[in-house]
Amino acid sequence: MDDSTEKIEIHRGLKGVYFDRSRVCYIDGRAGELRYRGYSIHDLAERSSFEETCYLLLKGELPARAQLDAFATELKSARALPEAIYDVIRTVKGAHPMDVLRTGVSALAAFDPETADKSPEATLRKGIRLTAQVPMIIAAHEHIRNGRDPVAPNPRLGHAANFLYMLKGREPSADAARLMDIDMLLHAEHGSNASSFAARVVAGTDADLHGAITAAVAALAGPAHGGAAENVMRMAQEIGDDAKAAEYVRTKRANKEPVMGFGHRVYRAEDPRARHMRAGVEKLSREMGQPHWYRILETVVEAMKPYARHGVNVNVDFYAGVVYFLNGIPEDLFVPIFAVGRVPGWTVQVLEQLENNILLRPLTLYNGPEPRDYVPIDAR
Repeated sequence: MDDSTEKIEIHRGLKGVYFDRSRVCYIDGRAGELRYRGYSIHDLAERSSFEETCYLLLKGELPARAQLDAFATELKSARALPEAIYDVIRTVKGAHPMDVLRTGVSALAAFDPETADKSPEATLRKGIRLTAQVPMIIAAHEHIRNGRDPVAPNPRLGHAANFLYMLKGREPSADAARLMDIDMLLHAEHGSNASSFAARVVAGTDADLHGAITAAVAALAGPAHGGAAENVMRMAQEIGDDAKAAEYVRTKRANKEPVMGFGHRVYRAEDPRARHMRAGVEKLSREMGQPHWYRILETVVEAMKPYARHGVNVNVDFYAGVVYFLNGIPEDLFVPIFAVGRVPGWTVQVLEQLENNILLRPLTLYNGPEPRDYVPIDAR
């Protein structure tokens, strides 16, 4: 190796590397701050809706009433899947829901009239359609794999409420619908995370939006990215009783094992999204007659407080899994629900990539064998 290679600094996982600028998502990991287009996640979670937040992310500004109504109508009108997509779902119904979702999104490219149009305007329209279609794929698969016919969307219901309706076959309570709405809003965008970066890498090759979103879904399926919500609910069930939570945490820490739902790649302080799920989980758990789940989680949080000074704080997925569980949603749908909320974020990441597109091509520093001669196979 020559001396120049020794001066190269490796940033494994691209940690701390800025590869572009963005007007969409601001994250301050030390302060625990998150903003969408300049608006605090706290204001949006308390006062906005998923539809309004989608509009903000995709179009840059909060909508006026007429604009929001038109956007909501556009989303509702896109709640349709070609019959062939249902056939695809039936063919792969035995697969994990994330694999079915990835396959369904990819297959939709064959039926979207604007698949080949990569203009910003067409990409935006396709993103809106996919925002409406992704929850339909997930809900349809849940029914098909259980031998039932898919539930048709309800045009009277908003995005979150309709998803729960299509999934369960009955209208959710106002509280359950609002908590799911907040959950989707909180997951809608989060900067250059693994799935969003995957979408941008694909878009950087001048591929179409369906290809980029397919890659994003594939990245989200990995447990290191999207699996926390599933794992937290398993942990809560393993603990079983809040009286056992503190000992559970002590044992995990003593064995140097992670406690699920704590820590985040970018946040050193508490994930700012977590507080908005906490209050909702407390209320919903009481409404569903299962308050012990909330008590278990809060006892775990209390037991983990000594580790907060090391940057190991609660994240949004710590509470999300309980929301899904209380709504009677199967565990293997927890990560697909994450995808339902994230489609607008993936879309706007692709839109920003396309503004001044460039192939994303980082380097790896070679540290293999020095040059050597080829030896014919008979001489080896």
